Amino acid sequence: MAPAKIVSQKTYPIAGKLSVTEHLFDCVKDYRKPEDGTIRIFARSVKKHETPIVAEKPKDNEQPPWMLYLQGGPGMYCRSPQHYPWTQTILEKGYQMLFLDQRGTGLSTPITASTLQMRGNSDEQARYLKLFRADTIVKDAEAIRLALTAKCAEETKRWTIMGQSFGGFCSISYLSFHPEGLREAFLFGGLQPLVKSPDDVYRRLYKKVIRRNEAYYAKYPDDVARVRSIVSHLKSPKGGEAKLSSEDRLTRRRFRQLGIAFGAHGGLDAVHDIVLRAANDIEMFGHLTRGTLSVIEGGTSFDDHLLYAILHEPIYCEGHAPNWSAQRLQRDEYASAFDVDKPEYDGPVYFTGEMIFPWMFEDHSELRKVQDVANKIASDSEWGALFNEEKLASNDVPIASDSEWGALFNEEKLASNDVPVYAAAYTEDMYVDFDLSMETARKIKGCKVFSTNVFFHDAIRSKMDDVVKAAFTLRDDVID
Repeated sequence: MAPAKIVSQKTYPIAGKLSVTEHLFDCVKDYRKPEDGTIRIFARSVKKHETPIVAEKPKDNEQPPWMLYLQGGPGMYCRSPQHYPWTQTILEKGYQMLFLDQRGTGLSTPITASTLQMRGNSDEQARYLKLFRADTIVKDAEAIRLALTAKCAEETKRWTIMGQSFGGFCSISYLSFHPEGLREAFLFGGLQPLVKSPDDVYRRLYKKVIRRNEAYYAKYPDDVARVRSIVSHLKSPKGGEAKLSSEDRLTRRRFRQLGIAFGAHGGLDAVHDIVLRAANDIEMFGHLTRGTLSVIEGGTSFDDHLLYAILHEPIYCEGHAPNWSAQRLQRDEYASAFDVDKPEYDGPVYFTGEMIFPWMFEDHSELRKVQDVANKIASDSEWGALFNEEKLASNDVPIASDSEWGALFNEEKLASNDVPVYAAAYTEDMYVDFDLSMETARKIKGCKVFSTNVFFHDAIRSKMDDVVKAAFTLRDDVID
C-alpha cells in the first residue's frame, strides 16, 4: 500500500477552541489497477486550538494520536467537526480526529446523476460504481493514514477508528484487510451482518419495521384515520396533482417512506407532526400546502444520496444478485402488512423503513436519470466472495475486478483479530438486526459489546453522553 498524495492542507480556527484542517488527497481509483489513475478525496481534521503563552512550533512527530471517523451510509458525507456532539469529548480524551468524506460523497469526487453520466454508458457507469463499497473505502483510509503519519513517532502511526452504522461495516473491512494500521476500533450500531445476500437482513428488519409501526399507532391512535385520509387523498385525481419542489408527484408509496424515521430517537413524534399537518391541510383546504409538501419532501428525499439508493443492497452481497431484495420480500412475505391496494384492506397503513425499492427510480427525479444503471447493479450476480478462507489468507487481498465485487471482510482474520474492538449494539435497532450483529461480534476475537433496549440506531447522536461513556468504559474498565 502506497501512501496517498497530499494535495493541500489548509488550517482555520473554529469557535469552540477548535483547529480545523481541510485536506485534499489523491488516492488510487482502482487498487487492482493503479495505472488507471487517481480519485480526489477530501477530509477535515480537528484538534484543540490552543494559544500558548510562549509560541512554540511543535515537532511533526509530536502530534496527538489520530482517530478516524467513518460516517454512516453508504453514500453519506461528513459535516464539519464542530457539528458533531462528540467532537469535544473525543478531543478531551487526547485524540485528534479525521472526518473522512468517503469516496463519492461530499467533496470526495461526488457521485450524482450528472457526474456519473460523465463516465460513459450505463455499463461503464456500473463498473465505476463497483469501486465505492467498503473494501475500497478502507484502502483509501489506509493510504491516507500512511500519508498523515509518515513523520509521526512510531507509537502514534496506528490510528483508532470510529464507525457509525455503515461506517461500522467499513471498520470490519478495515479489521479484515489492514489491521496493521489500527490501534483500536469503536463501532456504534455498525456490527455488520456477515451474510451473502440482503434477503435475510431484510426478512428480519421488516419485522422490526412492523413493530415500530405498531408502536407508532399505539402512541398516536388517531393517526390511523389521518394516514388513511392522506393516502386516500393522494390516490384521488386532485391528490395526484400534488407536486414537490422537484416537480415530482407525491405518490402514496413515497409518502410511506417517512417511516425511515421510525428507527431514530424521536422518529415517531416527527412522523406524527407531519401526518397531523398534512391531515389538517386536507381537512381545511382540500389539498396539501407548499409548506407541508416541503416537509414531506425533506423526509423522503433520496435524490441527494444516489450512492445510498444504488448500493444499499449490494453492501451485503456475495455471489448473488440483490435483485431488489426489499421489494421481493415485501411482495412475497409481508404483503398483508404493507399492501394498501387490497379491496378488503381497512387496517392501519404501515410506513416502510430503511428499504430501497425499484419504483424509487421512477418517483424521484434525480434517481430516474440512473434507473438503467440501478437495474444493472440489482441484477448483477457476478459478485466476488465476501470472505474466502483460502484466497484471503494473506494481507494482500485483491480488490474486485471489473466483473466482480471484492471481498468486504476476512472471517479468518476477524477470528484471529488482535485489535481491541468496542461496539454498541441496540436490540431495537430498525436498521441493523441485533441478532445478526451479535453473531458478528462472536466472530471477532476480543470484541466487547455494550447492548441496550432503550437506545435506537442514532444513539451516537441522540444519546451521545451515554453511549460514548459506555464504549470507553469497555476500553478502560475491567470486566469481571
